[in-house]
Amino acid sequence: MSLTRIRGAAVYDPANGIDGVRRDIIIRDGRIVDNAQSESIPPERDFDASGMIAMAGGIDLHSHIGGGKTNLSRLLLPEDHRNDARAIPDKPGEGRYMRLPSCGTCAPGTLATGYRYAEMGYTAAFEPAMVASNARHTHLEMGDTPIIDHGAYVMMGNDELFLQMLAANEDFERMRDYVGWTIDANKALGVKVVNPGGISAFKFNQRSLDLDEGHVHYGITPRDVLRTLTRALSELRVPHPLHVHASNLGVPGNVHSTIATMDASDGLPIHLTHIQFHSYGTEGPLKFSSGARAIAEAVNARPHVTIDVGQIIFGQTVSASGDTMMQFRNAPLSRPRKWILGDIECDGGCGVVPFRYREQSFVNALQWIIGLEIFLLVDDPWRVSMTTDHPNGGPFTSYPHLIRLLMDKPFRDEQLDKLNADAKVASVLSGITRELSLYEIAIITRAGPARLLGLADRGHLGAGAAADIAVYREDADRERMFTSPAFVFKDGELIARDGTLLQTPTGGIHFVTPDYDRAIEQRVRDYTHANLAGRFENIAIGDDEMCTVCNGGKLLPVACERR
Repeated sequence: MSLTRIRGAAVYDPANGIDGVRRDIIIRDGRIVDNAQSESIPPERDFDASGMIAMAGGIDLHSHIGGGKTNLSRLLLPEDHRNDARAIPDKPGEGRYMRLPSCGTCAPGTLATGYRYAEMGYTAAFEPAMVASNARHTHLEMGDTPIIDHGAYVMMGNDELFLQMLAANEDFERMRDYVGWTIDANKALGVKVVNPGGISAFKFNQRSLDLDEGHVHYGITPRDVLRTLTRALSELRVPHPLHVHASNLGVPGNVHSTIATMDASDGLPIHLTHIQFHSYGTEGPLKFSSGARAIAEAVNARPHVTIDVGQIIFGQTVSASGDTMMQFRNAPLSRPRKWILGDIECDGGCGVVPFRYREQSFVNALQWIIGLEIFLLVDDPWRVSMTTDHPNGGPFTSYPHLIRLLMDKPFRDEQLDKLNADAKVASVLSGITRELSLYEIAIITRAGPARLLGLADRGHLGAGAAADIAVYREDADRERMFTSPAFVFKDGELIARDGTLLQTPTGGIHFVTPDYDRAIEQRVRDYTHANLAGRFENIAIGDDEMCTVCNGGKLLPVACERR
């Protein structure tokens, strides 16, 4: 039995109530063990972390890292890969083209995605929009992403069978079992709904669908979809709440439907994703204003609601969304001028639109402001997670910059002064004095996402936890500090040092296996044989197949909760 010791770091471990206490971290067989149990055994490896800061590995609960639209994003912007400085050789004769297949900033390739997460101290990321009919592709791409653990939320609420069953007012138990079967068959960690019913409505030329507006063909409303899915997940005891991309994304005035969406679950847990894009008012001469305070107050008053922000970052990116209705509307704004809309098996859609966020644009500047306002106005950091909705708001590699914005008010004010003057006047950001602490950063980037996803052995540094650990050198410049950790450990092995990768192990796949009545399979089989190109017998992904597509990565089933 060999031990590894990380000695003398100031530990920030909110899941265990530890706020900057200097202590040793002991690792045995890829797990953290109680220090007292190892006192008589000398460590085989000893890392001096005196004066440094230790946290659990970062967890990104919403990042588009696999699946059809992620690959389309890479293909749509070849210039993003060609122009990446990391693809250009430092010395004559270096193999530039060996690095070109996995580079890029807006939509990096699978290898670059795993490397860059690990270099920042992140050890897990989760794809939030896996289309059921494209699940194998999603798992294959995530499996090709090295180092980090991963998982995906399967998209529901716009698939034809679900809408047919809901419109026919079929028994709720059958609806619940269909949700359970869909999660199980696709090896998903949860369920996401994108513009509930709206993707389907767009196929019938319906250009908008508010929360209580009827679908032009099925007659159901987004509220009906949300109530059904939140109740189903609650009864299936899936740890992660329904992951909701609400109606009216990007539409001025959507703050009202966003708050109404929080109440559509009738008090059951619900998670509203990239909420910055759903927090817009209609005040001012341009009829566009911040609804951040109203959103934050609504979240503060509703303990069943959790959110992630979807912070925008200035510069070039590419938006990739299952919301074809919204992406069709955004296509004229594409920069550069090219875009893709797609659909697969009437199961779900996608739209890929390149976009450049500009500091001197009133709308873009206010979007930037709104995201930060939400971070700083929500009282409970356990209910807000750090995301940029990669790549929609900006690349995940901007997280260190975002952390500095949240922790350093003078720096935040400097950045605010660079923006469109009208946007600055329209905001309350300059008057917010709050600066997040290291303890709070550890919550919104690690402990909080782990709790939301039901990952009992991740996101903390207590005994029994997986030894996914990031150790940072203390630095007043928090962006520099969080960009290149001194040490990063994955399952107890040192994988990166001072921003340089040392190993590229294979990460594991997190998924849930809810209980449901398998009699629902006959209903799905009949629908599949009558309507789809594939065969029902080929839909479900087995454990052996998961091992193959994930390059031998560990299967990490997540326990369903008792509620």
